Amino acid sequence: MDNARPTGRRPRRLVEAFSSPDSYGLVLLLILIAYALSAAITAAWVVSLVLPVQIATVWVTLRASRAARVARVTANVVLVMSALAAVVNLFLHRGTLGTGLLAVLSGLLYLIAPVSIVRHLARRPVDRETVLGAIAAYLLVGMFFAFLYRALAAFLPGLFFGSQGEGTVPQDLFFSFTTLTTTGYGNLVPAGNPGQSFAVLEMLVGQLFLVTAVAKVISTWQPGQARTGLRRPGEE
Repeated sequence: MDNARPTGRRPRRLVEAFSSPDSYGLVLLLILIAYALSAAITAAWVVSLVLPVQIATVWVTLRASRAARVARVTANVVLVMSALAAVVNLFLHRGTLGTGLLAVLSGLLYLIAPVSIVRHLARRPVDRETVLGAIAAYLLVGMFFAFLYRALAAFLPGLFFGSQGEGTVPQDLFFSFTTLTTTGYGNLVPAGNPGQSFAVLEMLVGQLFLVTAVAKVISTWQPGQARTGLRRPGEE
């Protein structure tokens, strides 16, 4: 009977992990929702409609990661600016400037969030939350570079992907994550710098993050360790 008790609690723990504002599970879920919405965008101005999900993602991330006061204040300023820019882009101006500004602000949000997560994970024991946090930080890095490419395409002269055009938000996301994971299909390639240099930086960041942070967390994690604790040799 005692052995059946943990099994019955697993569904509840799983629901809590992906619904609690203090859990990285909810952060991961919001990232996936933001990605799905961003990938479905066909018009540039619709980026404004994804912003509420991005704001919720960053807010939950800062709460789950017990962010430092400086990070919280900075994020709050960017969040307010993002909300104002979204209203302007949605109702008053739908041109390249509005899209580029939103991309810059979204990129800042997605930069603050993974930095806060890594800072928090470095100080806590390895458990389920650590694993979820490491995966969330990795995905947030990919989102950050996607919006960085969108900003470059909006503000720099010429077509970002050369003969493939300026690119769209779904294409930026696709290119970012294939670059982060070094998949490299080659169908989308930045036509010049600084896009090419940032792509190289993303490759290096992605691989270093995988082989150091994510790999170490997953290899060290023992399911149930944080819940029941590890028994030392000789303990009953």
